[in-house]
Amino acid sequence: MGPGKNFEIGPLKLRINWLILACVLLTALTFVRLGLWQLGRAEEKMAAEAEFSQQQEINATPIDNIPAISPDDSNDELRNLHVSLEGEYVNERTILLLAKFFEGQIGFEVVTPFRLQDSNHLVLVSRGWTSGILPPNTPPRLRPISGPVRLSAQIYVPEAGERILASQIDAGQWPLRIRSIEIEILESILQEPLFPYVVRLTQEQPGMLVRHWPVTNTDVNANLSYAFQWFTFALIVLLGSLFGSSNLISMMRDPESEKFR
Repeated sequence: MGPGKNFEIGPLKLRINWLILACVLLTALTFVRLGLWQLGRAEEKMAAEAEFSQQQEINATPIDNIPAISPDDSNDELRNLHVSLEGEYVNERTILLLAKFFEGQIGFEVVTPFRLQDSNHLVLVSRGWTSGILPPNTPPRLRPISGPVRLSAQIYVPEAGERILASQIDAGQWPLRIRSIEIEILESILQEPLFPYVVRLTQEQPGMLVRHWPVTNTDVNANLSYAFQWFTFALIVLLGSLFGSSNLISMMRDPESEKFR
């Protein structure tokens, strides 16, 4: 069995083999260090992403400078691109996307057309989330913004194959209530062309509501998942060695018999 020693703590009996204990602690420590390394990688990625995002926002491209694009083409280079917009909200043509959740509450994503000052074109601006849990016959809180403003936003390019839910739209009632953004249908309702993608406001912009869309990079989620796995492995090794070198399982099965043994 190798060098070891027996210990008793009340009804709990332990037999410690020092060599095995050293191996167990070394293995558990290795798993913990791997978990901490993954957390460090996640933190580095988030810091780099925040710095990159800040630089992009400072050097945002005027949306009027983006060449004509089609949503049918691959536009991955536009995904999350920071753009600047100058003009006015068309508050009376606000659109509500139904069944959007934030912290377990149902509500709406508020999308308001924005009239560009230089080109007079319309861009759909997602201003964020507002609650749908309101007293009967109470309109949603939209916080309209009047007058010329300058905005910073990011272009939202949907993932390939993202599901679009067809809507039954009552074009005579505003704010418009729909289930998904369908550019062509909205162009026919508004009777003028639109920028082919929604843009999402960055933080602390005029008209911003609750920024409910996810901001965590999926690569960071992978690091966090791996960290959780390594910490779990460390816990399994420690608990497994404890159960294997003690009468803890017997105590759990029949605590009374172990108490008086």
